[in-house]
Amino acid sequence: MADAITKAELLDKLREGEKSLVDQLSKLPATAFDGGVYENGWNGRQILAHIAAIEWTYPKLIDVAKSPPAPKPAATEKPKTDLPTRAAGGGIDSYNDRSISRYADKSAQELLEIFRENRKTTIATIEAEDDAVFAMPVKSAGGITGPLANVINMVAIMHVSGHVNDIVKGSQAG
Repeated sequence: MADAITKAELLDKLREGEKSLVDQLSKLPATAFDGGVYENGWNGRQILAHIAAIEWTYPKLIDVAKSPPAPKPAATEKPKTDLPTRAAGGGIDSYNDRSISRYADKSAQELLEIFRENRKTTIATIEAEDDAVFAMPVKSAGGITGPLANVINMVAIMHVSGHVNDIVKGSQAG
């Protein structure tokens, strides 16, 4: 298992990621979010809705990491991963569809504000947690496994950054 990034490194990445996301997307005209077809057939505003929606899940991953491992299955049962996880109801695609539809009436600016508020909660939750939790193994609803800090980094920073790049590139193509 890879070495976990530290809590301090994670907090720095989350703060910088928020600043970068807001800076890049705030500069785009509102029409930039209506175009483009990306992952799952989403346009830019739907990608932004996805980013805003998944942000609330990171504090939940802390709870998952702190939960006791699942009991070992009986010899006759199919083995399951022993990493704590919280499955997305109906699967990850169904969860994504529900989160996008929940924000269907929101503008890009409203979605950026939802993201900012959710990111504040993420940062406050991480700040309040013991450093050792961030080295605990976890599996995200999307299947990313590793130390909690690394999983949050993969999803909250790297995954989100890829989506931001899609929106920015899509706005330049149009």
